Amino acid sequence: MAIDFVSILEEIIINVILISPVLWISGRILVGGKKAKFTDAIWIVALGAITRAVIGAYTTWIIGSLIELIVWLALVKHFFDCGWLKALAISIVAVVISVIIIIVLGVLGITLIKLA
Repeated sequence: MAIDFVSILEEIIINVILISPVLWISGRILVGGKKAKFTDAIWIVALGAITRAVIGAYTTWIIGSLIELIVWLALVKHFFDCGWLKALAISIVAVVISVIIIIVLGVLGITLIKLA
């Protein structure tokens, strides 16, 4: 399998726009503003997208997913200067915030994906 650099760049840009603010908010809630900087959230998302592309190209789905989870938590742990459990909590809260935002946007009639 080959790695498509254009797709990786697109994924980084889209993920930075959509995921970084949510991750930053989650980090600020759980570790505070001094440890959770917006630029750190951008780095986490960008590096996570790169590692996802590399790992996904060379591993199976299950093994790749486990490695990606560990890498993601390690990135959150490193950049937000927290422990493994706090990194897991930050990631879970980020997912919950994302789901809430998607539900609110759906109720308002705003969609992120246009089908057909």
